[in-house]
Amino acid sequence: MITGFRHRLPRLRCNAGIARTRGRITTAKGVPLALALAVLGGCGKPIDPIRDAAIVPAKFQNTKSTKATDISRWYARFGSGELNNLIAEANIGNLDVAIAVSQLMQADAQVQVAAAALFPTISYSDTSQRSQSSGTNVPGVITSPTQRNSFTKVIQASYVLDIWGQNRDSLEAAVRTATASAYQIETVRLTALANVVNNYLVYAANRERVTVGSNNLANAERILQVIRERKAAGTASELDEAQQQTLVEQQRATLAPLRQTAQASRIAVALLLGQPAQTVDLKITRVRSLSVPKVAPGIPATLLVRRPDIRNAERQLAAAEANVEVARKAFLPTIQLTGQAGYQSAALNTLLRPESFIFTVASGITQPIFDGGRLRGQLNLSEAQRQQLLETYRRAIVTALSDVETALVAVRETQRREAAQRMAVIAARRAFALSEERLRAGTVDLTTLLTTQNTLFQAEDTLLQARLARLQAAASLFQALGGDWDETLISVGDGP
Repeated sequence: MITGFRHRLPRLRCNAGIARTRGRITTAKGVPLALALAVLGGCGKPIDPIRDAAIVPAKFQNTKSTKATDISRWYARFGSGELNNLIAEANIGNLDVAIAVSQLMQADAQVQVAAAALFPTISYSDTSQRSQSSGTNVPGVITSPTQRNSFTKVIQASYVLDIWGQNRDSLEAAVRTATASAYQIETVRLTALANVVNNYLVYAANRERVTVGSNNLANAERILQVIRERKAAGTASELDEAQQQTLVEQQRATLAPLRQTAQASRIAVALLLGQPAQTVDLKITRVRSLSVPKVAPGIPATLLVRRPDIRNAERQLAAAEANVEVARKAFLPTIQLTGQAGYQSAALNTLLRPESFIFTVASGITQPIFDGGRLRGQLNLSEAQRQQLLETYRRAIVTALSDVETALVAVRETQRREAAQRMAVIAARRAFALSEERLRAGTVDLTTLLTTQNTLFQAEDTLLQARLARLQAAASLFQALGGDWDETLISVGDGP
């Protein structure tokens, strides 16, 4: 389900094809949403996916299952309560989502502007005027100045008949654009949550790599002490000591970049939460304490409704189709009705008398004849934009299919890599233990010990990297499947 979001969102309400703002978007439980999809879903004609936009296979190549796994609260499947809390904070405070919400509010305002064209324009004017003409003063003729009063109160109205449906098409385009903006919010939110999960995994992996590296450093220092004891007894050389000292310092040097990477991931998490880095303190220290989720993608066709970026591209294409209709109908004549009615008088006490009533009614028709090709160019532009968005929609579908296939391959191969690397670590630990015992007994040379040390250190570090890659592959698969949002669970808040 979609989680809550702190920002107050516009609400588009359909009434005889007219959209207006009122109230806020809520889930069935009354929680404010970051996604306003259902608000827009009832406006205008429903747009079905374009079936010929791209070839959608019957099943994914890298999986045998055609039954989709329930991925609601997919991030909770990693088994970390701390991660769940971080996701909740990201849903509330992520600044990229806040920007997307502001863009939806702009699109909502555009719907209001487009809807206004379906109504008449009414205005009221109230004019009071007093004028005086000059008198004359010529020999034999003297006249006084003449004063005149005029009081006018008039209501004016104008209305463009939408007989061809051009204004309704403009409104339809605006509503579909607003719907696309609503889907864009969820696209941004899904990306933000995936980044939170990824950086959390990187932080945990590098913290554990620091721990393993510190243990390896302790082992190397212990061996160095053994070599120094043998040197004192005359059974080891200064070269043996220098070689082991080099290994100790090399191991110590590997810890600093791991700590740096871990802190960089923590700072990135803070940014995704919309908070200063100083306020975020992650507690996790072991990546191997996290569970690896198991997920089956289902059938490819579900991506057409699961992926918010596909739905966004689909609605943008639908808006472009409505804009083409607007451009086509611009060639047709426009009929406008105008009228005014009110009272006009030279004296206030007679202003509302029947004989002071005035009115004017007029109609006009405008037919474009020659405009230098402006209307034709606008039509060509709208059709070209529609074609561009059609290709964008096709690309979104193909990209979604590719993302899932890539993630499925990564899930499979990282699992195999981790299993093989775990066996390598077991063998390396056994070899190191045997070489250390024989070094103390004096039955093995130092070169063999150094080799087994390096092999163990690298094997353990590689195992942690393999675990991280496997967890990241699972997170990428959830993201490729469209996350956990479900617009069918969204309902409009209370109020008419």
